[in-house]
Amino acid sequence: MQSRKLGRTGLTIAPLVFGGNVFGWTIDKEQSFRVLDAFVDHGFDAIDTADVYSRWVPGNQGGESEAIIGEWLAARPGIRDKVKIFTKVGSDVGEGKGLSSGWIAKAVEKSLARLKTDYIDLYFSHWPDPEADHADTLAAYDALLKAGKIRSIGASNYDAALLKAAFEAADANGLPRYQAIQPEYNLIERAKFEGPLRDLCLETDTGVVTYYSLASGFLSGKYRSKADSEGKARSRGVDQYLNDKGFALIDTLEGVAARHGAKPAEVALAWVAAQRGVTAPIASATKVEHVESFARAAELVLTPEDLVRLDQPGA
Repeated sequence: MQSRKLGRTGLTIAPLVFGGNVFGWTIDKEQSFRVLDAFVDHGFDAIDTADVYSRWVPGNQGGESEAIIGEWLAARPGIRDKVKIFTKVGSDVGEGKGLSSGWIAKAVEKSLARLKTDYIDLYFSHWPDPEADHADTLAAYDALLKAGKIRSIGASNYDAALLKAAFEAADANGLPRYQAIQPEYNLIERAKFEGPLRDLCLETDTGVVTYYSLASGFLSGKYRSKADSEGKARSRGVDQYLNDKGFALIDTLEGVAARHGAKPAEVALAWVAAQRGVTAPIASATKVEHVESFARAAELVLTPEDLVRLDQPGA
């Protein structure tokens, strides 16, 4: 499996990142350990999480995902040097939120403690904070970089204008630039990355790891009606695509998948990984079989004809 350079972070990663939002939400600690073991065994090496995961689950406080990853790291001597850990700050975790330097300094210590590690490989601003000054946020990251508590920084959910403003603030104040971006991007949701944001990332060699890479599971092809998604954890995300446009895309995905002897989800992930500017898609797994599918997706090479067909579903 060929690794890819993640912008100017100094990191190289396998071409798919594990989405850790499922830990403590749709799978428990024991199953989380099983899928993480399988993920590493298949040659992957980057795991994405956030301090807020999974606060939305009744009874959870936030930090559950980081804590499970931390317990897994502690239970696997030597594994920390083999994986890259991405986490995020800024979402409301009850005791604090936002991107002020004061909160970042507190939040990073809590994340490090839960993760049972001395450093975070890539630390993301989770959401834009209109009340925070870019220079104040970046100064906090600068201090953490110099202290060795984080290795690189990124921004999630920033558009081109906001990312450019952050770059300008960094340059004007002698502070570090964001080196990676995490946008929503998949075959059916393309506007948030394609266009000005992708152009800026290409121009500045900014790494790109995409979330919702399977559109909350819709691009797996499992959902053809609301009955299929009823009672599922991600039903709200899936139901918005249950329309003619979505079904035409699934039909095209299934056609391309059949020609490769692959699954629709594998084609959808391979499509993201093949797009200009993208370093790797993020995808979640709840079963070892899903990780095995990730490995097939990472090796799948789509033809120019496949890419044209997927760009024009139903044509």
